[in-house]
Amino acid sequence: MAKAKKAEATVEEKLRALYDLQLIDSRVDEIRNVRGELPLEVQDLEDDVLGLKTRIDKLKTDVETINFEITAKKNLIDESKALIKKYTEQQKNVRNSREFNSITKELEFQELEIQLAEKNIKEFKVQIEQKKVVISETKERLSERDTHLKHKKSELNEILAETEKEEKALLGKSEKYQKQIEERLVKAYARIRKNVKNGLAVVPIERGASGGSFFTIPPQVQVEIAARKKIITDEHSGRILVDKVLAEEQQAKMKKMLAKL
Repeated sequence: MAKAKKAEATVEEKLRALYDLQLIDSRVDEIRNVRGELPLEVQDLEDDVLGLKTRIDKLKTDVETINFEITAKKNLIDESKALIKKYTEQQKNVRNSREFNSITKELEFQELEIQLAEKNIKEFKVQIEQKKVVISETKERLSERDTHLKHKKSELNEILAETEKEEKALLGKSEKYQKQIEERLVKAYARIRKNVKNGLAVVPIERGASGGSFFTIPPQVQVEIAARKKIITDEHSGRILVDKVLAEEQQAKMKKMLAKL
């Protein structure tokens, strides 16, 4: 004997299912709002810390390079002093004025080399001191950013620990509820949710207007909504509308379900 065809859900059942889905997704939104910008803040701080560490490493490399240059200049001074000593000895044994003048020029050149090298060393030492000041300032800033990062990470981890399990369970519920609703309605719901403020695609009538709106719903339309015979949308926002009684019933039901998560 053939199986009886499953009866199609009534409009009221569809409205209840859609509003249940909305309540679940709204709770997910709340959880994500609690996290807010924290993940982005943590990422920015991590980038800052990495950038400051890279800068310090570069400055230290610069100091090492300058110290290498200082060593090279000191070696040049030692070489020049050795040459001066050598030329001074040679000058004592010159045979004519031409040789004397030639050695004198070499001596003067080596003296100039020493003076220039000493000048370079002084300039290099000033550069090192300047870079050390920048390194010190950068380390202070790094310490501050690192402390701030640890605080924000701790804050984020604490929120994740509190909400991750619930969010995962809610997303599973959301997926389950979507499968129970016909595809065209789920697509319409997702489209509306994407286009409206706060992701509210299904809202109840509140004080004669659709939830979150100041636009009054005509009395006749309110009667039709309460009848639950067809799916009605707000002409201003496009939101799917449900009556207050249905909303309160589903809120009570979902409150019990969410409490068990």
